[in-house]
Amino acid sequence: MDTVYIETSIVSHATARPSSDVQIAAIQHQAREWWAIERPSFELVTSQLVIDEASAGDPSAAAERLKLLNGLPTVSINNDVRTLARAIVSASIMPQKAAADALHVAAAAVGGVQYILTLNCKHIANAHELPRVYRLLNERGFGQLLICTPAEFLGGDDHDQ
Repeated sequence: MDTVYIETSIVSHATARPSSDVQIAAIQHQAREWWAIERPSFELVTSQLVIDEASAGDPSAAAERLKLLNGLPTVSINNDVRTLARAIVSASIMPQKAAADALHVAAAAVGGVQYILTLNCKHIANAHELPRVYRLLNERGFGQLLICTPAEFLGGDDHDQ
């Protein structure tokens, strides 16, 4: 069974109060649909970084985010992960202010997962930077990783929306 790293934006959108902004509401719906439809097909993992990020903010919202993460195994954030994350930032693939996002990518890659599921298209699932991310990961022996959004899983014929 393939493994999916659940990044913070997924649990944030899946548990958020429905937005009145139609675009945000659509993204929230995709996160919830992925969780309901696709989740059983994968082994899920996360990291302590996700747990820490999900714990921040409004206590009741944090509790909802943590409920989704409850029981998920965590991949390590060790020296290998930190080194790879620094390489992502050093290569100007992600800016220094997005160092945590680079850590998510590095943790998933070093952890050997097949997919990162994210709704962070500014720094993680950014189509302009993905070729460079994949090239760097491949050069370092982590070519197995695919960075995806819920919509990419839900686009098949099996899931009419």
